[in-house]
Amino acid sequence: RLPYIVNDLLNNGTITENINKLITSVSDNVLGKLIDIALKELPPPPVHFSFLILGSEGRREQTLKTDQDNAIIFEDVPEHNLQSVQNYFLELGRKVCGWLDACGYEYCNGDIMAQNPKWCQPLSMWKKYFRTWILTPEPKAVMLSTIFFDFRSAAGNANLANNLKDYLKGNLKQREANLFFYHLAQNCLKVRPPIGFFRNFVVQSKGEHRHAFDLKKAMTPMVDFARIYALENEVDETNTMERFARLHMHNLLTNTQLEEITQAYDYLMHMRLARHATAIIDEASSADNYINPKKLNKLDQKLLKEIFSLTGELQQKLSVHFTGAA
Repeated sequence: RLPYIVNDLLNNGTITENINKLITSVSDNVLGKLIDIALKELPPPPVHFSFLILGSEGRREQTLKTDQDNAIIFEDVPEHNLQSVQNYFLELGRKVCGWLDACGYEYCNGDIMAQNPKWCQPLSMWKKYFRTWILTPEPKAVMLSTIFFDFRSAAGNANLANNLKDYLKGNLKQREANLFFYHLAQNCLKVRPPIGFFRNFVVQSKGEHRHAFDLKKAMTPMVDFARIYALENEVDETNTMERFARLHMHNLLTNTQLEEITQAYDYLMHMRLARHATAIIDEASSADNYINPKKLNKLDQKLLKEIFSLTGELQQKLSVHFTGAA
């Protein structure tokens, strides 16, 4: 039913931020119920824990095409109790992740899930992870930070998640985090908007999605822009639109820039959600993020080119600020 509801909301002009949050609230409710069921099947938790959700769900930006990104934090325990406590929460993770998959929330291809021992750890280990990623920003560490640093607590004791959030903010304020921000910025600049020097669309030249570009990938620079500035300026919000608003309050975006970037992001998200709904309802296929620009009308093509030019300007601003290069 959800694709039909989303399709109706899109046709009625509902802003996409609210549609994303509706889809996310459905996911949150499903997850909460599954955790409750799992906890009833298990003995009482040995210590407090927080079930984290990451990535797009952590940002409350879920679409109709999504997989799982989740983890568990639990309270620190004496070393001799660690294995048995972790085993308890791994079993919780296995139950919940398995049921989520059965409900249509597919397993994460990268195994970033609470059933993976690496991502089911005590608070002290999570702090060690985060500090290591910041102090040693190797490519994989930077990639993981773009997923995990958008976390929020979905169930359990939110104080554990808040403790970790405060720890993260404290580490990012230190001078030694400058190298991390440099490499995070370099990572952001790797994904360029799909428009060429002569304002032609850059599309795939072969394969299943020949003549199309990946709309999710095209939106990534905006998400990255909001994240890196939010992390630098201790912005608590994880939602991209809310981050834009907060950056404006920090005088990092002008009134005009805020209006342009929020309208652009809303437009791209509308197109992405519409593509998902069309694939599921009209084509009876799984949702995908690929758009063939030749199938769009002239106005949509023009708007996309303007948006991708704006994306390039944002990346230039980011590059100058964090790397010193235009």
